[in-house]
Amino acid sequence: MRVWLRKAGRPKIDYPAELISDDGVHIVVEAPFAGGKVRDFGFVRFEPGDVFVEHYWRDRWFSVAEVHGPDRTLKGFYCDVTRPAVLDENGDLVVEDLDLDLWRSPDGTQVLRLDEDEFAESGLAETDPAAATRAVAALEELERLARSDGGFERLLRSASLS
Repeated sequence: MRVWLRKAGRPKIDYPAELISDDGVHIVVEAPFAGGKVRDFGFVRFEPGDVFVEHYWRDRWFSVAEVHGPDRTLKGFYCDVTRPAVLDENGDLVVEDLDLDLWRSPDGTQVLRLDEDEFAESGLAETDPAAATRAVAALEELERLARSDGGFERLLRSASLS
């Protein structure tokens, strides 16, 4: 299968991934780092050889990627605020990125909200206020889960965390 990330309705990146599971709501895929070259964010480096175990939901406005080094050591969790995931007619996963992101270190001591400036500049609040409201709520939910004891772990094991 392929994962297609879209931004503002246009393709942003696509890459091959292996479907690990799909329970009808929670979709899990595994993919090598698709960036090609090292991306150093200051708080983490994504590098060729890294492996991403990506969690998507058909009923949630975010995705969570477990980022592992080539030796499978967990580097952390990179979360994207997105519209709910869909499988297209080809069986590919299509996700629309809404700019807001969150990073959580493996031990949960570092939780960073990212790209809030890009979200503000995107104009989504004006063009689709309902989606903008859902996006902000999704980021708040991710941050709450990231800061709670075991919240992320429960989320990634269950598609129906309440």
